Amino acid sequence: MSIFVDENTKVIVQGITGGQGRFHGLRNRDYGTKIVGGVTPGKGGTDVDGIPVFNSVKEAVAATGATASFVSVPPKFAAAAILEAAEGGITFIVCITEGIPAHDEAITYNRLVEEYPGVRLLGPNCPGIISPGKCNIGITSGDIALPGGPVGIVSRSGTLTYQALHELSQQGIGQTTCVGIGGDPVPGTNFIDCLAAFEADPETKAVMMIGEIGGSEEERAAEWIKANMTKPVVSYIAGVTAPPGKKMGHAGAIISGSKGTAQAKMDALREAGVHVCANPTEAGQKMVEIVRAM
Repeated sequence: MSIFVDENTKVIVQGITGGQGRFHGLRNRDYGTKIVGGVTPGKGGTDVDGIPVFNSVKEAVAATGATASFVSVPPKFAAAAILEAAEGGITFIVCITEGIPAHDEAITYNRLVEEYPGVRLLGPNCPGIISPGKCNIGITSGDIALPGGPVGIVSRSGTLTYQALHELSQQGIGQTTCVGIGGDPVPGTNFIDCLAAFEADPETKAVMMIGEIGGSEEERAAEWIKANMTKPVVSYIAGVTAPPGKKMGHAGAIISGSKGTAQAKMDALREAGVHVCANPTEAGQKMVEIVRAM
């Protein structure tokens, strides 16, 4: 099985006529994802390499039956695009857009929670999600993923998401689903959401969790793992050498005092029984050991 998306997921691309939307949308389609339409206001009735374009999400959903959306629009339009997707009947939204103001993210997230409780947002500022061999929504290269499980991956870091996939695939260890949740301060989907889904998935036998400095999501995840997780978890936390108070890479990766440090996160995860590794390669090797011992 996989979590959140599978081979039957029908996807529309918001911003499909733009450079990024077209490039990644067509790559997702060529991977085998059911890209059934695109949305660009004012360009309804046209197409992108055979994919029909609609003026609104509501029109696209009515015509295609899509349940998922890939949002690839500039930052100033992204919040409105996310809400349009929810209003239009989409239940799973993947937003890769970087640079959305945190204030906009917070308002959008709270509106989704209050008005559209059945809608899941992944991102923004994330690489997206891939269930190898079934569905790829976002910017992850399908070439580095290997179908067949049994490992689930959840990561805040885009680049380390790709490395985790590659490290496991090189060793012949497949993945059920790889979820890049993004590192912004207000993520639509967090570690616990993904850990709970992997725990409930019978084909996921172990989970790799990649975190980084900033915020307290990893500490919250550690508490949840200790109380609820029965499957082995391997983790790597990026940013051990980052100086306190300095922004590292993006708005989510900032530490304040003793909060949000890599060491604090690692300590919390170890206390919860997680296999904490010093670098991504070690994490991959540890996961290979665990899977081969099953």
